Amino acid sequence: MFDAGETQRPRAAAIFGAALLCLIGAGAYAREADLTHLPLGDGKISHEPKRGWIWACRIEPGAGGAWRDGPWIDKKARTFNYTKKTVVQGDVHWPSHDVIALKGTVRDFTTNDLPNHATGIFPIPSDSDAYQFDRNPNSILPQHIAIELPADPVPAEKPSCTPGAVGILISGAVLFNALDALGRDAVAHETLDKCQGHPPPGGVYHYHWITTCIDDRREADGSSAIVGYALDGFGITGHYGPDGKLMTDADLDACHGVISRIMWNGKPRRMYHYVATWEYPYTIGCMRGTFRREDVVKIAGPPPGLLGLPPRQN
Repeated sequence: MFDAGETQRPRAAAIFGAALLCLIGAGAYAREADLTHLPLGDGKISHEPKRGWIWACRIEPGAGGAWRDGPWIDKKARTFNYTKKTVVQGDVHWPSHDVIALKGTVRDFTTNDLPNHATGIFPIPSDSDAYQFDRNPNSILPQHIAIELPADPVPAEKPSCTPGAVGILISGAVLFNALDALGRDAVAHETLDKCQGHPPPGGVYHYHWITTCIDDRREADGSSAIVGYALDGFGITGHYGPDGKLMTDADLDACHGVISRIMWNGKPRRMYHYVATWEYPYTIGCMRGTFRREDVVKIAGPPPGLLGLPPRQN
């Protein structure tokens, strides 16, 4: 086991996705969803709400990312085998500080973005298997995130595009949308750690889907509980709907959400919320409510090129 304050030295052997599934107890998911043939999301970027696609505010075609496709990607079949993905090795523990508090009409978030679970070693060690596909040179760095989101969000008149950073999970770390800096399916292409996270140049540890290191806890009706919050204030629930149904894109609207009964502010309530799926775009396809540009900046961190914000209007 490593500690964040110690010198991080890689093990020689790589940790593969198949072992990851055993380590995190995700066998149930593997039985219900075919993780060996997940649909590849490359090219599914729209300019309007579209089910199963992302309406991205902006991408950076010249930005960095995994420099080489792994053998788990089958471009001809347009699928990838998640169980064969190489994983960034390591077991680094951090001093996580995360507080989510309901204060009247707002939900207050304070976090240092250091997750409440172990991470891999970043920068990716040059002698690791992961380095052969993704040479991420960035380090995980503590952040100073403090934002307020509406405690009772309402849908906007019209949906809007999705920024690069879209929310905060109950692990204390930031959630980005499903795209890497080049506009590809990040879950398929980028080499991530055992909790499916990694840092960009600004050091913000983040995920591109709902990490399997968060317990997908069920409510009494079999549906998943809240696992995070989007920047428009709406909740994000886990992979299961009412009666324990494993949700797919076909069950959701263009923004990757649905209206159903969930526990909200301590009480059962029928309302809109986003839903996690094993299918691209995984969490949020467009923003159903209103979000603030400054909140995106706060959780995404520098540099501006990775924020995924729409160009500012003069």
